[in-house]
Amino acid sequence: DFFVDGSSSVAKRLKVPSMIIGLTIVAMGTSLPECAVSVTASLNNNNALAVSNVIGSNIFNLMVVCGVCALFTPLAVSKDTLKKEFPFSIICAILLAALGAVGMTLGRIDGIVFAVYLCLMIVSAKNARNEALNKELEEEVDEEIKILPVWQCIVYIIGGAVAIKFGGDFVVDGASTIATGFGISQNLIGLTIVALGTSLPELVTSIVAAKK
Repeated sequence: DFFVDGSSSVAKRLKVPSMIIGLTIVAMGTSLPECAVSVTASLNNNNALAVSNVIGSNIFNLMVVCGVCALFTPLAVSKDTLKKEFPFSIICAILLAALGAVGMTLGRIDGIVFAVYLCLMIVSAKNARNEALNKELEEEVDEEIKILPVWQCIVYIIGGAVAIKFGGDFVVDGASTIATGFGISQNLIGLTIVALGTSLPELVTSIVAAKK
């Protein structure tokens, strides 16, 4: 949370449009646990845990988070989401399967392919919204993004980044110990315990939004 608040404030100070901040820093904020855990796992050569965490988290987000929120209120899906975001997500899932099947590895080139998705999402969002909607989104996000003092932004970003790094280490070490102790695979741990744990920010945020 501190990392996202500090980064958003810096972006706002640099006159970055609120829509871009929302699509990048804020949107990635709840996914930082998955990112930290998977990167840490990869650096420790726990590749099975890295990949299974990503896949498990996506399954959890789509099925459990959406399902729990639907218990509170019907989830309205806009036509733009059905036309653009949904197909993008499906394409990414197919890409993961296809690139993984070729040689049974994911390399740097595959990473670049997935990074392109973010760029396409930003371009798509900018082109799809008319000026009136943009203005409405600007006002809505502006209220949420507070411009903090520079020293506070630095402390938040550095402190948040350190916390994310060590949090990722703790999760990977704990998951590896559990897997070894019970004689189960890294894949299973990543798809279940780790995926659920790293997806809790999305679950909590979505439930609060649904109740409101």
